[in-house]
Amino acid sequence: MACIGIVAEFDPFHRGHAHLLAQARQITPEAPVVVALSGHYTQRGGPAALSPWARAEMALRCGADLVAELPLPWAISSAEGFAWGGVSVLTALGADTLVFGSESGDVPALKRAAECLRGEDCQALLRQELAGGIPYAAARQRAVAALLGEEGASVLAGPNDLLGVAYLDAIGRLGADMTAVAVPRVGPRHDATESREGYTSASALRRLLLAGEMEQALDALPEPARPVLRREWEAGLTPASLEHCQRAVLYRLRIMRPEDFAALPDCTEGLENRLYRAAQQTTSLEEFYALAKTKRYAHARIRRLALWAFLGMTAADRPERLPYVRVLALNDRGREVLHTAKKTCPVPILTKPAAARRLDETEQRLFALEQRGADLWRLCLPGLEHSAAGSGWTTGPVVL
Repeated sequence: MACIGIVAEFDPFHRGHAHLLAQARQITPEAPVVVALSGHYTQRGGPAALSPWARAEMALRCGADLVAELPLPWAISSAEGFAWGGVSVLTALGADTLVFGSESGDVPALKRAAECLRGEDCQALLRQELAGGIPYAAARQRAVAALLGEEGASVLAGPNDLLGVAYLDAIGRLGADMTAVAVPRVGPRHDATESREGYTSASALRRLLLAGEMEQALDALPEPARPVLRREWEAGLTPASLEHCQRAVLYRLRIMRPEDFAALPDCTEGLENRLYRAAQQTTSLEEFYALAKTKRYAHARIRRLALWAFLGMTAADRPERLPYVRVLALNDRGREVLHTAKKTCPVPILTKPAAARRLDETEQRLFALEQRGADLWRLCLPGLEHSAAGSGWTTGPVVL
């Protein structure tokens, strides 16, 4: 069965995401669309504004057929880890085409950059550039430019293209039989505060929700997704934000020692000492990020490390392989995908939380970690009246 895959956060779902789904459906109209969706937390280093089930329902109402969870350790990783986890989920479910947003829309150029980055020559140049103390992103671009020229390295400048390179690299590393299709991005850049051509970025939508501008946020969503956002808003289940539990995060950071920070992923070259000093000095999360950030260490990296710390996770909690696939939402076409995937999927497919009790010890450990993260996500909601634990063990897939 032909099957189209998308890796996404949909935090929250907006018109640009609906455009991506619509473009994906046009590739092979009869093919189902499967989404690997970040769960309770996202790559930017914070909680998703809405629960994964609410965001999965929005996607289903706007063109997706099956939504599965991108496991937590990869959802809050760098672009390389995020892409590897997402492609792993889609491959396990039988997707043979990967569709993603792109500034350039140039898959061959993105593939050349991905292949270049995997090569030994590029890795040697990258280490050489990093030794000069420049940021990783700049070092990577210089290394690729030295081998492919400035034009060849230019695809590393846009955030969507950069993620596209990571997807293509993941396809190569996993040996996945998957075709990539880049859809030119529409609307404002991903972190823009202003709307453009009727499109509003997810960053701007989150700001509107935090400011209480519910009606304005609703106007920026595709019509089928609006009832879901209104329902979650009226129930007090959005927007989740670390601002709502800042003292808890600072407490966790304050009690950590340098060796605790060193156990976090991508915490190298003495960064653990900088994080420790920042945690002792700070009086707010934003101040912590600012104190720990340097030209070498990007803001997003610091935010992710703080989130890993808050969740009580270490680099050892990231498995070497995908342990299972958890279904978040599906329709009739999605059921057909599951029916086929269950014959070929190399890992267990969970359609009910109770099925996790039949997993092996390693798989159960990750599932329990996910549910602890879900419990802490509830502390990020505006009111403590919704903070009771246990939803991850009792919530099944959305069915439309």
